[in-house]
Amino acid sequence: MCDPARRFVGVTPLNRLRRYTWWTVVAGGVVVGLGTVLDLFAQDYGVLKSALLAVAVAVVIAQHARYMQRAMLGLGRGDGPAWEHAATFAVALAAWAVTSGADGFLPVWATLPALVVAHVGAILPSRSRWPAVALMAVLSVAVGGLFGGDEARAAMLLAGFMVIALVFADLAQLWIWDMALRQDQARRTAEALAVAEERLRFAADLHDIQGHHLQAIALKGELAQRLIGRDDELARQHAGEVAELARTALKETREVVQGYRRASLGTEISNAVGVLRAAGIETTVEGDAAGVPPPLQPLFGALVREGTTNVLRHSRARRCAVLIEVVDGQVCVRLRNDGVPADFAGADDVGEDGAGLAGLRERFAAVGGRVEGGPAGPEGFELVGKAGVGR
Repeated sequence: MCDPARRFVGVTPLNRLRRYTWWTVVAGGVVVGLGTVLDLFAQDYGVLKSALLAVAVAVVIAQHARYMQRAMLGLGRGDGPAWEHAATFAVALAAWAVTSGADGFLPVWATLPALVVAHVGAILPSRSRWPAVALMAVLSVAVGGLFGGDEARAAMLLAGFMVIALVFADLAQLWIWDMALRQDQARRTAEALAVAEERLRFAADLHDIQGHHLQAIALKGELAQRLIGRDDELARQHAGEVAELARTALKETREVVQGYRRASLGTEISNAVGVLRAAGIETTVEGDAAGVPPPLQPLFGALVREGTTNVLRHSRARRCAVLIEVVDGQVCVRLRNDGVPADFAGADDVGEDGAGLAGLRERFAAVGGRVEGGPAGPEGFELVGKAGVGR
């Protein structure tokens, strides 16, 4: 069965931010490419020189896009051989030197060395980033002053400005992306820890109940085994005690599990709010859980527990609301969350026998109630349970 969560990969805010960051980088390269091509047609650089300049532009833009994509996998990864960066920078400086002495459109050509400085600064570790950026910026300014002719001063200023602007623009975008990625990882960690904490709590309760019974069963079983053939009557007595201990352990285990499943609605809502908020989901509760009749508390508690699980597993929710309505003994509990695509048809197939929405529908139907789940507004989902005493 296909995991519904996989259908949401392309619509998460994190992926939207990633696409925005990447396409911003691409758009910058496209703008530089269009500007240089227009200048090549507008100015008479000669056929050979124009062809070489066009190649230089293509190389620089391709390298910039390539290494910025790598930087998005981890700012400061240090990928790429030094000779390759040096060669790309040399190509950019050569194109800048040729055009800075001509009557071309200097602002667009000043971006070529600036693009190389930006992506080299993005992939270098923090300890060597700024010295390398400073050295490359000085070289860019020096080339503009050396070959700029009558426009030497303007070429130097443009080179320095473009380097500073592009370096900080690209690094700012990558830092925002990096922070968003870390926040998403922290959310996933908090979510996993919340689930693990609940499992540990249940495991501790189960261990406390079963531990002494299992130890006593083991000891009495060994004693009965040793008494066989020596004192058969006493051995049978211990065997009977083993059976009684086993029945007691089974009974108390069932009580623990039933108690876990039959927790009050208020307890389940408190647990759900804690888990969801730990996962970074803003959660609100409207209504009084104490107003739900006691016979229906476990039923609606199971609804809240299952709804919380589905929010965590099958959505990228940022907000969730629990609404409780009790009118003349008739109860309606709603769980509403965002972060679900509008074309999501529901999660009726989630869960195994006795779990998931199918299991909830069976339990509600047994008391004359019903469970409904479906879209609620744009990218929203709502799980609704309705039941009443005596229905």
